[in-house]
Amino acid sequence: MPSVVVSTATSLQSMLTVAIGIALIGTFGFQVSRVDGFSMSPTLEDHDQLIINRIVYELGTPRAGDIVTLYYPVHPDQVFVKRVIAKEGDSVRIVGGHVYVNDMPLRDDYVDEAFRSHENWGPQVISEGYYFVMGDHRNSSSDSRTWGLVPKRYIIGKVTIRWWPLQHVAVF
Repeated sequence: MPSVVVSTATSLQSMLTVAIGIALIGTFGFQVSRVDGFSMSPTLEDHDQLIINRIVYELGTPRAGDIVTLYYPVHPDQVFVKRVIAKEGDSVRIVGGHVYVNDMPLRDDYVDEAFRSHENWGPQVISEGYYFVMGDHRNSSSDSRTWGLVPKRYIIGKVTIRWWPLQHVAVF
């Protein structure tokens, strides 16, 4: 009989630990999110579980290369995950699928060659208070090439950790 009590106490302790962890995460500006889709492949895959740092951009600004969650500018009730390519004042153009920021080739070795589009786009100078974002799977991503620039106020936070699946845990 005592083993049942210990088991129940252990279960209660585990649940309490999880509840406190969730409260701390929410209190300190972190959010759990899930990837739906393949637009960030191979960096992030469908159903990956992420921890988003929501306060990092209260203290600073998104930088090129950051993976962020954002409100979709066309329908702000939807949340997307994309990579910041350029910030306000930068000039962006795409030639044969290769991205140039301020006339310098973007170092984007995270884009699998099979996922690289071969399109031309731009040039465009990014307006003040806005960002240009793209998915890593350039052939299968709805992003700033299609729906335009993202206002800073629409950027929710920075993807900090992929915690699931466990065999692919990563810190960004």
